[in-house]
Amino acid sequence: MGIDLAAADRFLTAHARVLDRRRFDVLVHGGDASAVITALDGYRNVDGGYGWGLEPDLRVAGSQPIEAMYAFETLEECGTAGGSRAVELCDWLAGVTFDDGGLPFVTPIDDTTACAPWFAGADATTSSVMGTCGVTAAALGLARHDRAVAEHPWLARATRYCLDAIARLETPHTYELLFALHVLDDLAADMPEAADHLARLAALLPPSGAVPVEGGIEGEMKRPLDFAPRPGSPVRAHLAPEAVEADLDRLAGEQQEDGGWPVDFASFSPAATLEWRGVATVRAVSVLRANGRL
Repeated sequence: MGIDLAAADRFLTAHARVLDRRRFDVLVHGGDASAVITALDGYRNVDGGYGWGLEPDLRVAGSQPIEAMYAFETLEECGTAGGSRAVELCDWLAGVTFDDGGLPFVTPIDDTTACAPWFAGADATTSSVMGTCGVTAAALGLARHDRAVAEHPWLARATRYCLDAIARLETPHTYELLFALHVLDDLAADMPEAADHLARLAALLPPSGAVPVEGGIEGEMKRPLDFAPRPGSPVRAHLAPEAVEADLDRLAGEQQEDGGWPVDFASFSPAATLEWRGVATVRAVSVLRANGRL
C-alpha cells in the first residue's frame, strides 16, 4: 500500500496544530525551520521551559518536565534555527532537578483541567525514572548536533541519574523500558556501561519487539519502531530484522481514509484526540522516510 502524502497534508490542514503542520512542511516540502520555531514558541514560557499543552494530555500553562522532551525533539528537527532555546531549556530543567539528578514527573499542578490522570495525580516530590529518561534521551539526541547542550552541566547530571536508575531496573514498566532504551541508544556506541545495560534491557523484548502497555487501553502497545525508529541504531541491532519489517508494513498500512494516522492510547480532551493524531501523522511519515519506505 502506498502512502498518500497529499491526503496526509489535507488531514493536517483540517485537524492538526500549527506546530505539526509546520513540522510536516519542513519534512515533506522543505519548508522553513524557523517557522517551526515560531510555532514552538507559542508553548514557551519566560522561564525557558514549555507548557500550554505541548504534551496534548498535559494542558497546564506552566512549564513541565515532560514538555521539555517534546521541545527538545522539535528543536533537534530544526537544526540551528532554535538558537539558544535548547540551552535555556537546560537551564530551566537544572532549576527543577532534585539533588539526586532526577526530574519530577510533574511540577505541582494547580489546574488539572483535561489533564491525563497520570499527570494530575503524579507525585511532584520525587524523581521519576520514566520522566527523567524521556527528557534526557531527547536532550541527548539534540546534543549530537548541539555542542552547547552536550556540554551543559544539567545533561551530565541527568545522564548519570538515568544510568544509575537503569542499573536497578529489573521489571520495568513499558514506558520505563522505552525511555531507558532511548537513553542507552544515544550512549551505547561510546560508553561500554551503556552498551551492557542496553543488551540486558533489550533481552526483555519479545521476538516480535511488541510490548503491551500496562494500564493502557485494549491493544495499546509499544512496538519495534517505538523502541528503535532509526535504522542502524544500537537498539535496532537487538531487534529481529523481520520484526522491524513487519512493523514498517504495519505503520505504512495504518494511514486512515481521512489521510491521518491513528493512535492506540486514550486521550483526555477532544482537542488532544486530534492533536495526538497530528503528532502521529508527522511521526509516521518521518519514520517511514528514515527507513526507506518513502
